[in-house]
Amino acid sequence: MYTDDFGLTAQPFQLTPDARFWFDSRTHKKAMAYLGYGLAQGEGFIVVTGEVGAGKSTLVQHLLATIDRERLNAVSLVSTQVEGDDMLRLVAQGLGAPADGPKARVLDEVERRLADEARRGRRTLIVVDEAQTLGVSALEELRMLSNFTSQGRALVQIFLLGQPEFRDKLAEGGLEQLRQRVIATHHLAPMEGNEVEPYVVHRLTVAGWTERPGFAADAFAALYRHSGGIPRRLNQLAARLLLHAGVERLETVGADDVEAVVADLAADTPQRAEPRVHALAAAPAPAAPQRDFAIERRLAALEARADEQEKAVRRVLTLLVEWVENGQQAPGYTNAA
Repeated sequence: MYTDDFGLTAQPFQLTPDARFWFDSRTHKKAMAYLGYGLAQGEGFIVVTGEVGAGKSTLVQHLLATIDRERLNAVSLVSTQVEGDDMLRLVAQGLGAPADGPKARVLDEVERRLADEARRGRRTLIVVDEAQTLGVSALEELRMLSNFTSQGRALVQIFLLGQPEFRDKLAEGGLEQLRQRVIATHHLAPMEGNEVEPYVVHRLTVAGWTERPGFAADAFAALYRHSGGIPRRLNQLAARLLLHAGVERLETVGADDVEAVVADLAADTPQRAEPRVHALAAAPAPAAPQRDFAIERRLAALEARADEQEKAVRRVLTLLVEWVENGQQAPGYTNAA
C-alpha cells in the first residue's frame, strides 16, 4: 500500500466522506456561508445541489462536525425512492420515535419528540441526502413537518441535498408551497484550476505527508484537466497516482505519470459491448435499381403538358360560367329551346 511506501498515516484520497479532509474551496466556502445564514433563521428549507462527486456528503460531514450539538439536534437521512408515509416513518426512526401504527399516531410521536427537544433548548435539523430520488408526496410530507411550531417558533428545519435534477423537481407545479419556504440555496460548482494544488497538498498534509512523493507543477494541471475539478474524480486519480508512484518507486510525479494513470483507469473500465447484429440485418443492402433518366424526362414532359391542359380547361369553364351568369350565349352554342 502506498501509505506505507510514503509514510502516510491515513489514506488522503479515500472516496468515503471524512470531515478531517474538509477543504475550503471557493464554492464550498460559499455553501457553508449559505448554510450558516439558513441555520441562523431557524426555519424553512436549505437546499444544496451538485454533480455526483461534487462534495455534498463531505459538506454534511463538515457541518455535523462543526455545529453545536448542545443547541442543535441533527438527524441525517439518506433517502431512497420513498413516498410520503415512508418518509414520515424515516423521520420518526431518526428521532427515536415509534414508527409503527397509524399515520396519525406516528405524527403525534414525531411532534412530541420535536417539542421535547425544543424544551431542552435544542432545535432539530433534518438532513436529507439524495433528495432527487424523493417523490413529490415525500417532499410534501417534509413540508408539512415544517409546520410544527411551539410558541411561535419552528420546531424543525430541513436541509436537502441533491443532484442537479433536484432543482428541476423543485420547479414542478405541485411544490409551490415548498419553494416558498426555501430560505437559502446553493449549487456546488467544480473546483477551479488554481485550487487543485492546494486541495491535493491539504489532503496529503492531513495524512502526514512529508513531501514524498513530490509533485511537478504540470501534474496538477493534468489532474485538473482529467477530473474537471470534481473532488471525487480528483481523489480517484490522485489515489491511483500515489499507487503508481509507489509501484514505480518514483520520488516525483509529473503530467506523464498522470497520463499513464488515466490510461490505466480507462483500460480497467469495462467497455460497453457492441450489440450483436442478426445475420440478415448484417447482410449488405441490395443495390438500388439503376434510374432510367430518359423515361423520367418523358414522364416529366407529360405531367407538364397535362398541367397546361388542365389550366386551359379551367379558363374555358370560368368563361362559360361568366357568360351564363350574364345571360350571354357562348360562341358556337345554339339554344335549342
